[in-house]
Amino acid sequence: IGPCRLLHMSVFSQSFSPCGKFLAAGNNYGEIALFSLSAALGPDANELSQKPILTFTAHEGPVFSLLSTDSHLLSAGNGEISAWSWAELIKKNVKAAWTRRPNYKSSLEIPEINAMALNPADNSLAVGGGDNNVHIMDLENGAFKSVLQGHTDYIHCLSVRERASEVLSGGEDGATCARPQHGKWISCLTTDSDWMLCGGGPSLSLWHLRSMSPTSVFPLSGCQRQATFYQDMILTVGEGQCVSHCLMGGEVKAQIPCTPHSINTLAINTNSTEHRVLTVGGSSDHIDVFTNLSYKAFSLRF
Repeated sequence: IGPCRLLHMSVFSQSFSPCGKFLAAGNNYGEIALFSLSAALGPDANELSQKPILTFTAHEGPVFSLLSTDSHLLSAGNGEISAWSWAELIKKNVKAAWTRRPNYKSSLEIPEINAMALNPADNSLAVGGGDNNVHIMDLENGAFKSVLQGHTDYIHCLSVRERASEVLSGGEDGATCARPQHGKWISCLTTDSDWMLCGGGPSLSLWHLRSMSPTSVFPLSGCQRQATFYQDMILTVGEGQCVSHCLMGGEVKAQIPCTPHSINTLAINTNSTEHRVLTVGGSSDHIDVFTNLSYKAFSLRF
C-alpha cells in the first residue's frame, strides 16, 4: 500500500472471528485486512505481529459494515453483501462463498450498504443503506424475503432486539434530542434488552424502550458514530480522538486518547477470554488495541 493511500485511509468496520483469535477490518478502499490477535498479544509479539496476515480487495466501494456468523465473515460494499469462510481466510484463501444484492427498485442505482444486523431467532440478516429501506435476507437460502419501509432518507445503523424480535433502524431522517446545528441524522444505535442508545447529529441519548422516553442525554460535543453497552458502562466513539466512558446516569466518566483524529468503529472481542480486547478504528491506517480500557496498549496497522 503506497504512502499516499495510507495517509488517506479510513477504517470503517471491524469484526472478530468466531474463535476470537483474529480481527477483520474494512477500509475506504474496499479492502479487508485480517490480523492475528494471538500473534499481536503473544509473548513474542513484534512490529510484524501488528501487520495483517492477509489483505484483499473485497468490494469496489468502502467496506462500511462487517459482521461474523459462526462460520462466515459478511462484508458489505456498494449495493452488495459477500460472505467469506473464516476457515478459508485463516488459511489465506480468498474466495467469496457467495455474493448477494438486495432487490433494489432500479437496476441503475447501487446504494451503499451502511449497516447489517443478525437476527439469530430466525437466522436472518437485516441490511440497511442508501435506498432508505431495510432488506431482510434469509441466511439459510440466501433469498431476500422482505423489505421494511418507513425511512424517508438513507439508513446509517441497525440493531436487533432478540427478545422482542424487533429490528431498530436509525437514519438521515432523524429523531429526537435534536441539535439543529449538527442535523438530525442518527448514526449510531444499539440496544440491550429494554434500553436503546442512539446519537449522531442529535446528542447521544439513552432511551427506555417500553416507555419510549429518553432517560439520559450525554454531554459529548462531537457527533457519535458507534456506542456499545459494556458491563455497567457505555463506551462511545465519534468525532474526536478518544473513547468516552459514560455512566448510565448521563455522566462522562473518562475520555481515553486514541490514534485516529476521528473514530468510526469500536469493537469488543467477547469471543475469546484469552484475547479479550477493545479495538478502535477511524481516520488512520492504525487500529488501536486496548487490553485494559483505561489506556491504549498498541496499534495494529494496515
